Amino acid sequence: MPVKRSESRKNSQAREKYLEKIVRNALQEDLGRSDITSMAIVPPKLEYEGSIVVKEDGIIAGLNVAKLCFKLINPAIQFDKLQQDGNTVSNGTVVSHISGSARNILSAERVALNFLQRMSGIATLTGKYVEAVKGTGAIILDTRKTVPGLRVLDKWAVTLGGGQNHRFGLDDMILIKENHIAVAGGLAKAVHRVRKWQQKGYPVEIEVTDLAELKTALQLPVDRILLDNMTPEELKNAVIMAKGRIPLEASGNINLQNISKVARTGVNYISIGALTHSVKALDMSLLLQGTI
Repeated sequence: MPVKRSESRKNSQAREKYLEKIVRNALQEDLGRSDITSMAIVPPKLEYEGSIVVKEDGIIAGLNVAKLCFKLINPAIQFDKLQQDGNTVSNGTVVSHISGSARNILSAERVALNFLQRMSGIATLTGKYVEAVKGTGAIILDTRKTVPGLRVLDKWAVTLGGGQNHRFGLDDMILIKENHIAVAGGLAKAVHRVRKWQQKGYPVEIEVTDLAELKTALQLPVDRILLDNMTPEELKNAVIMAKGRIPLEASGNINLQNISKVARTGVNYISIGALTHSVKALDMSLLLQGTI
């Protein structure tokens, strides 16, 4: 059950609307009043060329964001992509060539690399999870556990690593979680309130924590069931109970060591917060090589 509205926002409206704002804010945060080191050392008309080089194996993501960093500092800077977002790269791969004002290149360098390294780290980690479930049919999903203000980029990077996006935000689908159920007074009451309120046809997912709750949820008018913190054995039993009538999503305490076992239980989706909340940046550098 894809969340169509979320995918639409992720791929077009949200990215277009927020990308330049995100980059401008990041540049302003870093530059402050000006890059005083470069102003003191680098002659204003000096032009250099350089390259961004990857220093470990991974999946590259964020080249367009990095390019925008340089272009917003100085539109005359030439940024040539030598790889495409989503490509697998190895240690030593040159992913872009840059030329233009040396001052401006140095002023945009750190922000560009910060975006590029984080997005590439997310894509790389996602790719490892996708590879680990290959052949099982399970789909890797992200969560809303993203850096505040960077969700567009974090979720974009997940797709470049081969995963799919869960909700972009709270207005994309209805996800009834433990606290909602507590407030409503039970699973059935929570779903009843949703269906009574529902007017726009949002997809509805409900979280369950054990097989007894699952049995109840299977009798309710929902579109997906989230199986929270269940063991692989419990997940197997959940799949048997569901009999393919409704998509099942596993979540909680899933890592690269156990995800293959989780995927082999037959669940349809596996959501992993670590894709975006515990990512390690992919190491890379910008190296200036000479005047032009």
